Amino acid sequence: MFRRTPRLFAATLAVAALALGACAEKSSDDVPVAGSSAAVAFPATVGKLTLDSRPEKIVSLAPTATEMLFAIGAGKQVVAADDQSNYPPEAPKSELSGFQPNAEAIAGKAPDLVVVSDNRNKIVEQLTALKIPVLLTPAAVTLEDTYRELTDLGTLTGHPTEAADVVRRMKDDIAKLTKDLPQRPTKLTYYHELDPELYSATSKTFVGSIYALAGLENIADPADADGKLGGYPQLAQEIIVKANPDFVFLADVKCCKQTAETVKARSGWASITAVKNNQVVPLDDDIASRWGPRVVDLLRAVVDAVAKVPA
Repeated sequence: MFRRTPRLFAATLAVAALALGACAEKSSDDVPVAGSSAAVAFPATVGKLTLDSRPEKIVSLAPTATEMLFAIGAGKQVVAADDQSNYPPEAPKSELSGFQPNAEAIAGKAPDLVVVSDNRNKIVEQLTALKIPVLLTPAAVTLEDTYRELTDLGTLTGHPTEAADVVRRMKDDIAKLTKDLPQRPTKLTYYHELDPELYSATSKTFVGSIYALAGLENIADPADADGKLGGYPQLAQEIIVKANPDFVFLADVKCCKQTAETVKARSGWASITAVKNNQVVPLDDDIASRWGPRVVDLLRAVVDAVAKVPA
C-alpha cells in the first residue's frame, strides 16, 4: 500500500483494497503470481514465469517488494525502485511510479525482471509484449502470503536459502512475541486509523490479522461486516467515540501529522478510554501499510502497547 495525501489516499483506499484483494485470491491466466516453488537453481519457475538465468537488473514497482528483495540479499540486483520505495535507505529510488506505471520508462532501465504489486494500466501486458519478465506479488491477506512471496522472490533471484532464513526468523519472532500474551476475561478493543478522515481496516485485512495475533478486538469490523468495502470502511466520529476503544493506533503520523494531542483535541475524543489512559499509539506509517519482513516490528509495537495494560 502506498502513502498518498490524506484525501486522495482515503478516496482510493477502498478501491485499491478490493482490487488487491481480488488479485490475492485469484490470479490471471496470463499474469504470473507469486506462488510456492521448490526451485533452487536456474531455470527457475514461479507460477507461469520462468527465468533461464539469475536476473541482474531488477526493477521493483512496489515498496514492499523492494523491502523483500533487500531482505533476502537481492538488493544489489535491483537497479531501480519506484518513487515510494524509501526502505532500506540504500534502495535505488527512482522516478518510476507504481501508481501510474509507464512501460517505456520501465523498459528504459533494461530490466530482466520487473516486480509489481498490481496490474495498474495493464502494465503486465505491456511489459510482456516487450518481452520483459514480470512477477505480480499482490497485497498479502495473510502472513502465509508474505512468506510465500518472500520464498518465490528468493527462487527467482537466486536467493532461496536467504529467503528461507528470513521466513524462519519472522515465524520465530512472531511466535516469541505472542507466546506469553496475558489471558484476559474480555478482549481489549482498538481503532486503527489510516488517515484523519477516519478510514480504518477491519480484521479481514492483513493489518487486522496482525492485531488479532495480539488478542485485540477491532471496533471497525461492524462497519464492513459484509466485506463490500474490502475491509477498509470510513467510520463516523460518533461511532468511534461510542465504541470507546481501549487503544487508538495511528498509522497517519508521517503523512498527516497525527499525534495523541491531535486525537485528544477532536470533538468528544477526550472521553475515550484510549485517550484518558494514554493509550494512543503512534505507528510508522510505512511499516503499518506494508506486508514485508518489518511486519514483525508492527506486531512488536502492538504487543508492547498491550503489555502495559494489566490483565
